[in-house]
Amino acid sequence: MEEYDLIAIGTGSAMSVVEAFLALNPEAKVAVIDKDEPGGICLTRGCIPSKILLYSAEVAREVRRSKEFGINARIDGIDFRKIMERMRRIIGEDVKMIEEGLKNSPNIDYFREVAEFVEPYKLKVGDKVISSKRIIIGAGSKPLIPKIEGLEEAGYLTSDTLLKLEEMPESLAVIGGGYVAMEYGNFFAQLGCDVKIVEMADRILPNEELEVSKFVERKMREVAEIRTRSRVFKVEKRGDRKVLLVERDGKTEEIEAEEILVAVGRAPNSDILKPERGGIETERGWIKVNEYLETSLAGVYALGDAIGKHMFKHVANYEAKVVIYNAILGKKMKVDYRVVPHAVFTYPEVASVGLKEEEALEKFGKGNAFVGFFRLEETGKGIAMNEEGFVKLIVKRDGEILGCHIAAKNASILIQEVVLAMEHNLSVFDLAESMHIHPAQSEVVMWAASNLMSVDEYSKIKEEMVNA
Repeated sequence: MEEYDLIAIGTGSAMSVVEAFLALNPEAKVAVIDKDEPGGICLTRGCIPSKILLYSAEVAREVRRSKEFGINARIDGIDFRKIMERMRRIIGEDVKMIEEGLKNSPNIDYFREVAEFVEPYKLKVGDKVISSKRIIIGAGSKPLIPKIEGLEEAGYLTSDTLLKLEEMPESLAVIGGGYVAMEYGNFFAQLGCDVKIVEMADRILPNEELEVSKFVERKMREVAEIRTRSRVFKVEKRGDRKVLLVERDGKTEEIEAEEILVAVGRAPNSDILKPERGGIETERGWIKVNEYLETSLAGVYALGDAIGKHMFKHVANYEAKVVIYNAILGKKMKVDYRVVPHAVFTYPEVASVGLKEEEALEKFGKGNAFVGFFRLEETGKGIAMNEEGFVKLIVKRDGEILGCHIAAKNASILIQEVVLAMEHNLSVFDLAESMHIHPAQSEVVMWAASNLMSVDEYSKIKEEMVNA
């Protein structure tokens, strides 16, 4: 059995901890373990490859609407193979660079193996047992596969396996209506695939504000078929087609497609890692951590998807900083999830941070919660782009920004000034009074901050958007 000064499971954000540890301990010996290609989920099969693909979809959409601006452009064809090869080439170059760095580091033993705990502080890796009193768990997650009769027999794609496609299916049934489902549904639909999205909840993007979900649904219906309140209970293979049997409002419907994409959420990797053998507590399979990101086993920390909290790469990077402070520097830094933004790269983009309207009402009461709202199409830049969208701010009576929700082109960019304001305790009045470039898209944030109203006043606008 070989003893290490540090063991890191996963080659995503956990590598920041490894780098910090080796910078402070240049003679230390570290083991890095990953059963998959190095780089972590985000690089190899998550946010980076998906956004590379989605940019092709964005270009296709802009070409199709070019006549709105007096440009007679058209799409003569979609080279799906080239789109996929471009993505794989970009990802492959980064993966190769990371792999070479791991293999050539004199301080690192790199294991491309499955890791599993055998007892506290000891891991079985391949045919070896290694140990350390300091372990970082960044084991990621995997696509959640629902138990649907006939699904395995019929075959399906996940967000992992679709990255290996060489040819675009003529039709695609997407099971799920969350972030991954809507992003890839948008990707395939914009490229001309016949996409049918099937969501069990009463709306797509059910974790977003109601009016955000409804606005995205309305725009996405221009390119894809969307069915909500629909439960897939069986899948059948009929020749070269796959048929989903769907229950909706007490009736059974059939949805036929060449291929199926399952995108209903993420599942933990604890069945592979077996943390319970190491005395590490889990909850529904996710690694339990305290406010310092330490597990129930002293000296063992976890971050990223493995803990099942906020499964975004930027959050994992932040958690890595917290682990560096606590596990490497020996300080006491509590994790702070007060300001955690996220974005959904569908059309239109969605971005959100902080409390939703109902959460603010429950916490502060109707008399203390206000809404700032403005439509993108009422700004100079919005008119120039011929784009719809909106910004919704959730604000306390004293001006504290509690949350922000945006559905618009470039929402992931627009929200950043609100994130900064919340992080540094700036008020909604600071946003309203800050000079914004005219005519720039960012003015929609300024005007929302300048257009505060009571929840009752806003309810009329909300009802109009929901029922549009």
